[in-house]
Amino acid sequence: MKADDAHLLIVDDDERIRGLLQKFLVRSGFLVSTARDASHARRVLSGLEFDLIVLDVMMPGEDGMSLCRDLRQTITTPIMLLTAKGDTDDRINGLEAGADDYLAKPFEPKELLLRINAILRRVPDTEPATVAPTVLNLGSIRYDIGRGEMWQGDDLVRLTATESQLMRIFSSAPGEAMSRARLVEELSRSGGQTQERAVDVQITRLRRKIEADPKQPRYLQTVRGAGYMLAPD
Repeated sequence: MKADDAHLLIVDDDERIRGLLQKFLVRSGFLVSTARDASHARRVLSGLEFDLIVLDVMMPGEDGMSLCRDLRQTITTPIMLLTAKGDTDDRINGLEAGADDYLAKPFEPKELLLRINAILRRVPDTEPATVAPTVLNLGSIRYDIGRGEMWQGDDLVRLTATESQLMRIFSSAPGEAMSRARLVEELSRSGGQTQERAVDVQITRLRRKIEADPKQPRYLQTVRGAGYMLAPD
């Protein structure tokens, strides 16, 4: 996705930061809307669709982490969290809440731009495939490799951008164990930035969408000493 195709939503209670980010991102070619808090963001999201949400964590009232977790129940729009807290536990909490990336303040605007572009490159292409797709069956779940779509019966299973990229990686080599280091490398090659511990969080989230019993995975298996493996029917 190109910048001039993308509509971003910035959610931050600091009016000065909202304005500066909006001006910078507009100059970078994006269409940008803003919201001053979680309640305002919900109203904006009820009427508009966005390609990415830039969400501040520390806000009065409902904080960004809670909003992210709630939004992830209904939408798959990529979410980048901004926070003054940058330690590992906070990044893990952000990923567990459903965020696609996590940027600690203070940050350089150029880094924010690079990360936004990286996330947008990972968003799966929603245009119809021109050839018959190859499908992997995972019990009641089927994954359409060509379209990058996961289905349960007639229902589309919502995947975040990172989850979608992980499925593309695993489906490229079903039955082959992939180490955490390899998964980090593959995600980075696609423009993502993650760590081995964060991969575990993403795998846990993905299992909840694939497995009948995520605690005893049948299809997204842990291979002792080797990493993870997708084992379709």
